Amino acid sequence: MDPAFQWGVCQRLGEIVGNQVWDARTRRSATAFLGEIYLNHDDWGHHASTREWIVIILMQLSAFAGGLQQYTEALLQELETNSDAKDKEYFRMCREKDARSYPLKLELPPLASPSLLDRVQNKPDVEGTLRQLRKQRLKERGNAVFIQPQAKGSLKTSDDQRFPLIEKVNEFLNSDQKVFLLLGDSGAGKSTFNLELECNLWNDYKKTTGRIPLHINLPAIDKPEQDMIAKQLRKSEFTEPEIRELKVHRKFILICDGYDESQQTHNLYVSNRLNQPGEWNAQMVISCRSEYLGVDYRDRFQPGDRNSRSGSGLFQEAVITPFAADQVQDYIKQYVLIHQPLWEAKQYEQALDLIPSLKELVRNPFLMTLSLEVLPRMVDPSEHLSSTQVTRVALYDQFVEHWLERGKKRLSEKELSPQAKAAFESLVDEGFTQNGVDFLKKLAMAIYKEQGGQPIVKYSRFKDEETWKAAFFGREEEKQLLREAIPLTRSGNQHRFIHRSLLEYGLALAIYDPHDWKESAISEPASGRRGSTTSSTYSFNVDGTTEEEITPVEQVPDIDSPLAWRYFINDPSVLQFLCERVNQDPVFKKQLLGYIEYSKTDEKWRKAAANAITILVRSGEKFHGADLSNIRIPGADLSYGMFDSANFQDSDLRKVNLRGAWLRQADLSRAQMSGVQFGELPFIKEDNEVYSCAYSPDGDSLAVSLINGHINVYSTSKWEKIQELRGHSDPVRKIAFSPSSKQLVSGSADSTVRVWDVEAESCIHSLTGHVLEVNCVAYSPGGDMIASGDDEGTVRVWDAGTGNLRLIFIGHTGYVMSVVYSPNGRQIASGGGGDYFLRLWDIETEICLHTLSGHESLVWGVVYSPQGDRLASCSSDTTIRLWDPETGACIRILSGHGSGVNSLAYSLQGDAIVSAGGDNTVRLWNSETGTCIQILTGHSSDVMCAAFSPKGGHIAGASMDKTVRLWDAGSGGTRQIPVGHSGAVLSLKYTPLGDQAVSSGTDGTIRLWNLESGDCQRALSGHTDWVRSIAISPRGDTVISASDDFTIRVWDVETGVCRQTLTGHDSWVTAIAYSPRGDQFASGDRDGMIKLWNAETGECSHILIGHTYQVTSIVYSPKGNQVASNSDDDTARFWDTKSWDCLHILEDHHGGDRTIAYSPLGDILVFASEGSSLKLFDVESWDCRHILIGTATVRIVAFSPSGDYVTSGYEDGTVKLWNVETGSCLHTLTGHTESITSIVFSLNGGELVSGSYDKTVQLWDVVSGQCRAVIQDLNRTIERIAWNPTSDTDCFVIGCGDGSVRRWKVTGEGDQRRVRLCWSTTNELLSVREALIQDVRGLSQLNKQLLKQRGALGEPFVRLREMSKRLIGMSSVVSGLKKPSNRMVPDSGSSTVHSVVVAEKPEDEEHDS
Repeated sequence: MDPAFQWGVCQRLGEIVGNQVWDARTRRSATAFLGEIYLNHDDWGHHASTREWIVIILMQLSAFAGGLQQYTEALLQELETNSDAKDKEYFRMCREKDARSYPLKLELPPLASPSLLDRVQNKPDVEGTLRQLRKQRLKERGNAVFIQPQAKGSLKTSDDQRFPLIEKVNEFLNSDQKVFLLLGDSGAGKSTFNLELECNLWNDYKKTTGRIPLHINLPAIDKPEQDMIAKQLRKSEFTEPEIRELKVHRKFILICDGYDESQQTHNLYVSNRLNQPGEWNAQMVISCRSEYLGVDYRDRFQPGDRNSRSGSGLFQEAVITPFAADQVQDYIKQYVLIHQPLWEAKQYEQALDLIPSLKELVRNPFLMTLSLEVLPRMVDPSEHLSSTQVTRVALYDQFVEHWLERGKKRLSEKELSPQAKAAFESLVDEGFTQNGVDFLKKLAMAIYKEQGGQPIVKYSRFKDEETWKAAFFGREEEKQLLREAIPLTRSGNQHRFIHRSLLEYGLALAIYDPHDWKESAISEPASGRRGSTTSSTYSFNVDGTTEEEITPVEQVPDIDSPLAWRYFINDPSVLQFLCERVNQDPVFKKQLLGYIEYSKTDEKWRKAAANAITILVRSGEKFHGADLSNIRIPGADLSYGMFDSANFQDSDLRKVNLRGAWLRQADLSRAQMSGVQFGELPFIKEDNEVYSCAYSPDGDSLAVSLINGHINVYSTSKWEKIQELRGHSDPVRKIAFSPSSKQLVSGSADSTVRVWDVEAESCIHSLTGHVLEVNCVAYSPGGDMIASGDDEGTVRVWDAGTGNLRLIFIGHTGYVMSVVYSPNGRQIASGGGGDYFLRLWDIETEICLHTLSGHESLVWGVVYSPQGDRLASCSSDTTIRLWDPETGACIRILSGHGSGVNSLAYSLQGDAIVSAGGDNTVRLWNSETGTCIQILTGHSSDVMCAAFSPKGGHIAGASMDKTVRLWDAGSGGTRQIPVGHSGAVLSLKYTPLGDQAVSSGTDGTIRLWNLESGDCQRALSGHTDWVRSIAISPRGDTVISASDDFTIRVWDVETGVCRQTLTGHDSWVTAIAYSPRGDQFASGDRDGMIKLWNAETGECSHILIGHTYQVTSIVYSPKGNQVASNSDDDTARFWDTKSWDCLHILEDHHGGDRTIAYSPLGDILVFASEGSSLKLFDVESWDCRHILIGTATVRIVAFSPSGDYVTSGYEDGTVKLWNVETGSCLHTLTGHTESITSIVFSLNGGELVSGSYDKTVQLWDVVSGQCRAVIQDLNRTIERIAWNPTSDTDCFVIGCGDGSVRRWKVTGEGDQRRVRLCWSTTNELLSVREALIQDVRGLSQLNKQLLKQRGALGEPFVRLREMSKRLIGMSSVVSGLKKPSNRMVPDSGSSTVHSVVVAEKPEDEEHDS
């Protein structure tokens, strides 16, 4: 064969490999072809020059970034390894030659004009048109501010786990994946990133790739679900021949922007048939706002079937995260450089540092732009910035006003026609800015009303001059001037706001404007204006309103308001604007309350009322004790709302979301509640601890196994027990259903495995052979085999049909705690309790394929992903590990449980993992990113097992607390962002004036709370670890904080600024206290060191040495002459504040942080020692006055304000009250079931409040010892309680282990003493204790059961239809008992029943949401 021809072939193959226009498969095939020519002497000959040329080509490709480096290097190595001595000489010679002597074109340059062949074939000049498109798009992008965004893996991933978005997108573009979904909040920068990505791809287009970037603004395309690429190319002036040419021969990168704005529900990848034979060849990057999506949003984007492995493998997603601090600074610098505003970068940075509310707002790129635009107008840098409040809606107000003023100036300088000039002067005389705002507002309202919020308005004069569009886009001068002045953009005949959020702002403004709200006030004739403090005059009151100030004249809400004709429950951006208006303007709040009031008598207001109460609940309004009887609010979202003692009698609550709502002592009598959502199902209560639970594959049953050896099976439709399987004599450790759902296998501590016929409730086989306890069982995917593991360390495989033993796997050196089959049935994975290993067994060969090590304790659970490409395991070491079963490599470690992880399961799609922990929680994890999505609480003991429902939506958790809890993971409702701590509250105090509460927690923050509203006024950030202790100066102007980051910080209460950061401790700072005069403070650390600091200068004045271990608390005496320090070295030391000598040491102490206290006068000290005893000492003489013996270990002590009493809380849950003078026990207060964590006296000393690990708070009368009130249904342990130090109110605050802070008010007298919730920073659990549900209509049986379990009272209404069914059922039974007869049943009986059914009005009538 001619060597020249072979040279040409090899060169062409090399150029194909080096050109990324070709797909990876083709390039690999070309590489392999080169190897074939080199090796196959018979077909290709043995020409030395050709072989040398092949080696040179492969060497060039291995050094070329686009040349499949690893693949070509591997081929070179293979060729050299398999060569003889002569061939090896080729390789040596080739390495020494200069590769440039053999030129190889490693990329094909784009054609500047059609080739001669193209001209001959009459092919269209697509490259010329593409060049024009490229030039146009790069010019339109211009010089814009752009910061590369960071992203996270999914919506539920923590923002902490971020990565550079562009890297992830480039990785996608270089892969075989087809769809990249880009999510983010409104204004997060999705569109800006898409434009920058397009720009980058166009810049790269001429250099390396042949793929065409095509930006598609989806709202601007008519029906993008059909042939959207061709439609976009036509908009870009491509001819039909050019479009056909591109479709056949070119590849595209589609950048589809605004899926949500186009109001799409189609899967555009599927509906456009991308990458199908004969269709467009493309990868797709598509963006959508996060809040637009529902639970199963992936179905709208993923290629193919969501449940298929191939479909999920072609899909990727990322969520843009808010700006980090460094991104904010970079953005400011770019903005100042490009736009040259009034302020310099330093002034912007100063404002961001000092204005508390601004720092969070500017993490959103669009709000950042607005802020930089309007801050110089809103803020005077010479003023006290720390007291300035900036909200999102205020930024938009200022931005729109500023935009209109610039538009006015621009028009005034423009040469206008006489008619336009007259129109402009008229607009100016009337108020140009106000006219512009009205125009914007009305246009936004029309867009929502006429086209459902679709943001692009297409206007054609001849076609639309008789439509609503003409009112805004007609040719009249005033309309043209206002269009030009407002933030509107035009492209051809398409008009839209410059950002979607401005459309939503305009609509919210139209809703907010209360010009139709007419009233007058006694105290203020001009009431109704913005900012008035007028209050509600309705039959219900909301916190912060009074009745005296307003005399209503006319209260008629606007029936034309958008609230009255559209549901906004699922429009979070609009709701956010309106929630901010509520918090700013009491008049608007009154207007919303008016809609609710009017719905009581006229159902035409029900849509407006549902919107209104949704807005109020999301804005944080509390409806405790409100009269909401007869309101009509179908479809409203009241999730996490506060409705204690509210009256909902005869209300329409159909399809209302009440997830996490507090409805304690609420009256729901006769309310319509069909379709209502509570977010959870009734729990199953067993008589014994629950070890395991399992759903049947068909989802119709849930089986639970108990410690007494019993197995119970429940129907998932009614959650009734339908089968009882009895036979085991010891605890049943694990159960599993067969794939058919007809059989169930159980493994027990009685050393047997039993196979059950579930329906017949009979044991089919009792499999014996295990010598020790059986810990785990599993069915094979085909249902023909069963695997079991035991304490002996063996895994046994049984024939499910015959019960015969098939295999025994031996390898573990201790217990086998878990076993599972791979989805293809070829492998078994087992987890060891003795060796902590996972072992993967091949069933056919009976060998161990992999031994996976990494866990540091018992492996309790192991499970394969549904696709079989991942293996997850959980352990007593508190971690979950994800493994690659092919390689045995550990891919990711999931951490979060506070104790051992007992069980885990994959979701049906494999995108989530649920785990059960010894910390009493069930956790939901994203299986791709490893982040914790949700923590499900409610269990009071170890959760042993967790399972997903095969039908989706439900999660079951089985616990040693003898319950199985069922959560509805797919329930709707948007929760208000919690403002509490993200970890447990560790310290909680009132300021001296009682106007604020201050808390610190494990999240490293200190928070200052407004006592009236519950708003977090300041979140003090700076510490990098737990803040264990805080102290407030006697004047209340500073807060000091002690942290595990080894530092102390001094904070200004008014500004939130950190005045000083004090270093000097070499370990955790665990305790801190101010002196009574406030001139100094003391701190103690984990090493036992105590330091004294000058409060003014921050200098360390003394170091007190004596303790040998952690200082748990520091207390100054009331006179300030002593400091007491408590330590885990079992001593308490007392120091003189003048000499700083140690005055006294008390030993035999268990070192609790709150087991030492001075009396109010400072003359007596109470000290807990030797477990259950208290000692009262005279401070001057150190004589022991009394020894007070309790019932268990003392956990906390406190003096009454008068000093006459001392109280002590014990580990057994009791509280004792002692007389200080006599040492006698006045009362032993019982009621708590677990250890006491906190005790405080009321200000007058007449009452005390106790908190406990049992998650309850109890109010006690000091004189009688009676319990006046019990607060239940709290989610976590009560960590701290503080009573208000001022005499004008009986209130206290509590801090809990879930990070929440709650304020309570004590009302009533004597036996009528009650505790009412004022506010809570967060609430997670539905609470309906003592709610009245008498004659409630439409309530499902499951919801009735749930409410009754949670303590609701009364019986819901029994519908006549249900009664008729019962009567028919009873008649059938009676007729069955009679003798057979040919007589017909008289018509009267059936017709009577039938008439009753027909006459009944359906309770579940659909509302029009």
